[in-house]
Amino acid sequence: MTNKSSVFFVFAAASAVAICSFVLPLRATRLQDAQQQKQGAMPGMDMGKPGGGQDSDAAKGANMAMSGRDMDMGAHMFMTDLRPANTGDEKRAAEIVAELRPAIEKYKDYKVALAEGFVIFLPNVPQEHYHFTNYDYGREAQTAFNPAHPTSLLYTKSGDGYTLEGAMFTAPRRDSEDELNARVPLSVARWHKHVNLCFAPPEAHIQPGTSKEFGFRGSIATEEACQQAGGRWVPQIFNWMVHVYPYESDPEKIWAH
Repeated sequence: MTNKSSVFFVFAAASAVAICSFVLPLRATRLQDAQQQKQGAMPGMDMGKPGGGQDSDAAKGANMAMSGRDMDMGAHMFMTDLRPANTGDEKRAAEIVAELRPAIEKYKDYKVALAEGFVIFLPNVPQEHYHFTNYDYGREAQTAFNPAHPTSLLYTKSGDGYTLEGAMFTAPRRDSEDELNARVPLSVARWHKHVNLCFAPPEAHIQPGTSKEFGFRGSIATEEACQQAGGRWVPQIFNWMVHVYPYESDPEKIWAH
């Protein structure tokens, strides 16, 4: 999914690898990764891959929750706290934007983005921001941060086409806040993740975003309540995410929260 804090990220209608807690040995972590893959997790928000079922609905719900710039700070959203401002972080954040902006300039023509491997998620569903995701960049973000390779591009609808407004970086769910800070400083930006989710049982046939109990905007936020409702409990879905709007002139709007 958006927010000026983003889609949001908003997303894969199918599964891919998302890495679990790093406190476990690497071998155990890889085993859990395989389990997460079966459950619909993905590297860095793989939006737009074909698929179906509960995990497709979860991805769709994530995208809807994050399709605006101002994200909901409810029980299902965790955002890092802002650290004290300092000139070193401000300089580093500016350098990230300076590297990102020319790297995505050609994608102002959205057809170039599509031709180079970015995939749009839910093109027929009205959204404030549409995520165009590059799966190769998402996998790269699992091990390294490259300001020129955002996992997703953020577009607004413009007539029959799209207007580029921003990008989304991702990081492994196992990363600590210090590791996130090493990518994009936490005194400038707030990374976010989706937590404490209860998805409706498939037999309920509930459309994403329509339930008052289930999903990213639902009232259920504990495992016990989810079990009582017959839902599927997911303590965290997808990886860490942060949105950036490099064409804004105000630094606070570039890394809006």
